[in-house]
Amino acid sequence: MFDALSEKLEGAFKKLKGEDKLTEKNIEETLRLVRRSLLDADVNLQVVKDFIEHIQEKALGSEVLLTLSPGQQFANIVYDELRSLMGQANVPLNQAESGPTIVLMAGLQGTGKTTAAAKLALFLRKENKRALLVACDVYRPAAVDQLRTLAKQIQVPIFEKGTEANPVDIAREGIAYGQQEKVDTIIIDTAGRLQIDEDMMQELVNIKNLAQPDEILLVVDAMTGQEAANLTRVFHERVGITGAILTKMDGDTRGGAALSIRQVSGQPIKFIGVGEKVEALQPFYPDRMASRILGGGDLMTLVEKAQEEIDITDASKLEDKILNASFNLEDFVKQMRMIKKMGSFGGILKLLPGVGGKITDEQIEQGEQQLKKTEAMIGSMTPSERRNPDAIDLSRKRRIAKGSGHSIQDVGQMLNQFQQMRGMMQQMGRGGFGGMPGMGGMGGMGGGMPGMGGMGNQGRMGPAAGGGPGWRGQATKAKPPKPPKKKDRKGFS
Repeated sequence: MFDALSEKLEGAFKKLKGEDKLTEKNIEETLRLVRRSLLDADVNLQVVKDFIEHIQEKALGSEVLLTLSPGQQFANIVYDELRSLMGQANVPLNQAESGPTIVLMAGLQGTGKTTAAAKLALFLRKENKRALLVACDVYRPAAVDQLRTLAKQIQVPIFEKGTEANPVDIAREGIAYGQQEKVDTIIIDTAGRLQIDEDMMQELVNIKNLAQPDEILLVVDAMTGQEAANLTRVFHERVGITGAILTKMDGDTRGGAALSIRQVSGQPIKFIGVGEKVEALQPFYPDRMASRILGGGDLMTLVEKAQEEIDITDASKLEDKILNASFNLEDFVKQMRMIKKMGSFGGILKLLPGVGGKITDEQIEQGEQQLKKTEAMIGSMTPSERRNPDAIDLSRKRRIAKGSGHSIQDVGQMLNQFQQMRGMMQQMGRGGFGGMPGMGGMGGMGGGMPGMGGMGNQGRMGPAAGGGPGWRGQATKAKPPKPPKKKDRKGFS
């Protein structure tokens, strides 16, 4: 997501490297590259024009900050404008003043509308709100079956009357059922079409007039680029949408939709779909997205994922083991399982500052394969070997290699990398990761994890990684941590 745009914007900022200050000439040259980057990302033409004008006005009128280089000043201006373009802050779902909140889902076929309805229901369930799904898409083959299957999977009730009933009648009875059951939110999945047509719009208007929804969410495929913004405008003019859900943001999208929708339609993006799994729905935060576009990562989302998926008690025990040098291969496997709960390994890496646009899908795939290989080798060890990897001699390596289907050299290399990682984690664990207990080891995922050596320093964070707004106001490189004093070294390898 946004990798190509991030890379091109970074290249544009490099044009200011070595400049003493921002001038009309170097701003014009840099803006030309920024304009091209946005157009290549399929951002709406009028949006690009307004965006460039605002940046130029701010850049020429900005005060000279001695603590920032011209490149950093310009990046900060672009960050502020990106955030403004997508909305200053997250806009939560509208809530009914009394009775259940009614959410009407709209969109074309193929955008993931039905799945998005289920994802939203699960999101609300995690917030301890009871949701009801109402199946009003009676035209698309298997749409009702799909929603029924998803509802069962996420353990959320569904109201449906098959494919023969009138959608308006289904909506009426579904709302009555939701009120009777005293649910918090009623989510109505309406019919989509391959393209916008009058019958589709009129039916949507009829359901809207009946339901009087508190929220009308348009589900938009991020991969449709600036056409997504035009689609949003048409739906808004006919139906009056209150927000959008942008799906397929984990794909090879150029980013034009996310940067165009609010400006063109005037309506905010409220959620983004970041994967096919039903759990893969996130609230949309413009400031975090702007940071990711500029290579600054998204640590807040990463910490929230950790808080949601990782048992803090287990994480604290793991941190204690890191600090007292008793971290072993058994603990390593536990840590990997904890991280896997947070999503794909590549998705996690791309949330780290300085990593998003610098690590390729090929490197991520290679790293994930190496991790599977590592797990297989650890799985071939005895419990005592996993708890005491220092005791693994040549004969044990032969047995482990044979049992896992790998070479003795592979086993030896994995053990060496583990020792290196353990030493690094002991030092990083002192400061923790983003204030989260037991997260100290995550900072070294790029370079120290067994089997991940090919990623080099991609896991480095902070100003040295060339991050985006994460370094706002910093002009000097981050200093390396001081080594522990002699009296503190006891127990460390």
